[in-house]
Formats: sequence, structure tokens, C-alpha cells
Amino acid sequence: MKATRRFFTIQEGLLFLGLKFNWAALCYWAIMKRAVFIERDSVLNQVRTGPKQQIVPIGLEDFKVIPEAAEPLKKLKAVGFILIATTNQPGLSRGYQSRRELDRMHEILRRSFPLDDIMLCPHDEADQCPCRKPRPGLLIEAAFKWHLNLDHSFVVSDKWQDAEAARSAGCTSLLINSPWIGQVHRDFVLPDLTSVVDKILRLKHQVECA
Repeated sequence: MKATRRFFTIQEGLLFLGLKFNWAALCYWAIMKRAVFIERDSVLNQVRTGPKQQIVPIGLEDFKVIPEAAEPLKKLKAVGFILIATTNQPGLSRGYQSRRELDRMHEILRRSFPLDDIMLCPHDEADQCPCRKPRPGLLIEAAFKWHLNLDHSFVVSDKWQDAEAARSAGCTSLLINSPWIGQVHRDFVLPDLTSVVDKILRLKHQVECA
């Protein structure tokens, strides 16, 4: 006899997990949102290329947004994604960056792009902070803050650290091809942000039509 594939209902899934089914649980399940996490440096603002890594702006005079990123992000916003920029900013703990300057830079980002949030880690590598990428702390913190379903969320970057954070958190990673993508697991490597956004929209459509 040929077996037929059967899917759990939400009620059955909650009971399987040992949770008493009630309408409050169902409503919480239903309102979980999807997000796109976007690495700040080189995706939303310009950077300089150093011999071993990118050189990011630490002052307002060096901070220049990439205006071409606005239209692709508007497409994601239009279909309901929460858009969150993420960034490591160790200059804060190392003492060579001003928090006031950084806040002013991020205000420019908010005016330039349809972002819902900007989340940062201010720590140095030696601090072993769980929110410093490649650790997934920023993504997990955002999931609690915004009620996100990380399994149906995406991480966009041109660096391996974000792909590793995505893997740890259960997100899908899409890297823009660059010298900084490394050899870690990543789900997709694409040539530019427009291609990345088109891929996310196709993946969203495939899930909804499945």
C-alpha cells in the first residue's frame, strides 16, 4: 500500500510539542513576521577597500549611502518584510568612534531607506559578545523584538560573517559576490543587490504557492 504524505495542522503541531492549544497560541503563531537582515557596510553605505578587509566610515564626513539600494529594498518592504540593518561597530568599545556620530549616520540611513530597525554590536572580538557577527545574537534579539520567524527570514551581505550568523539562526543567506565571502556555508551567491532581492521575492512566492 502506497503511503500518502500528511502534514500536521497547527493544532496537532502544538499538541506534539506538548503545548495546550488555545486561540492565544494560534494568534501568536499567525502574527509571526518575516524579515530581511541587511549588512550595513558596503550594502547600504560605501566603504573603502583595504588589503585584508573593508575600511568602514567612522565619522559623518566619510559616511555616504548607496542610493541604488533604495529601490530594491522598497520592493521587499512592499510585500511585507521587516527590514533590519545589522552591523558590527567595535570602534565604540575601542574608543575611536563616537556614539553620537554613529547615531547621526544611522539617522541618515533611516531617511534614505525603508528600514524598520538598525541593530548593532559595539564590542571588540576579545569581548566574546554573543551579538557580534558571526554569532547570531543580533538576529535572535530581533526575532524576540519583532516576533519574527527566522526560518522564513533572509540575511543579505557581502561577508562570510553574516552567512555564518544566518546558518546559526536558521535564516537563508544570500551573499553579494565579493572578496569577503569566504568559504563558510551560504545558500546563494549573487552578483548584486537587485539580483538578491529578485531571488528573495521568488523564494517567497514559491513558499506561498507550495
